[in-house]
Amino acid sequence: MHNKRNATKITKNELKDSHMKKHGQTGFTLVELLVVIAIIGILAGLVLTSLVRTRQKGRDSNRQSDLRQISLAMEMAYDDNQAYPTGITIPPSITAAGNTYMTAVPTDPQNGNYAWTNNTGNNQLYCVGADLELGDYFTCSQDGCRPAGSNCI
Repeated sequence: MHNKRNATKITKNELKDSHMKKHGQTGFTLVELLVVIAIIGILAGLVLTSLVRTRQKGRDSNRQSDLRQISLAMEMAYDDNQAYPTGITIPPSITAAGNTYMTAVPTDPQNGNYAWTNNTGNNQLYCVGADLELGDYFTCSQDGCRPAGSNCI
């Protein structure tokens, strides 16, 4: 008789598990779900911040590349003509003496045109610049391309 009693003895944990399964009470508690949602929210915030910064870096890199290309076209025009193309505003294309050095001057990825210093009185200089999102003002002129304090030097 003693063996029969041991065979039917159920532990407290087994009883609790069978009760939960019988009444469909398995799953996560509200606190556990809230903790998981909070962690997901924090991770999403970090990813979005990183994504925004990466896009800003990409646009800044594009601006610098555009200005270097404009500068290269201006220097090629100068080499052929001993004078830079002049204008009150940035020209839509860079041409001189019938030669085209840049068919379409690129524009800023967000703000339209790049800054241009009026050089109509002096064809021996030029300056084009852009305000970078993650840094200083970047310029290209007859002296080369570089970060600058605020405008063309």
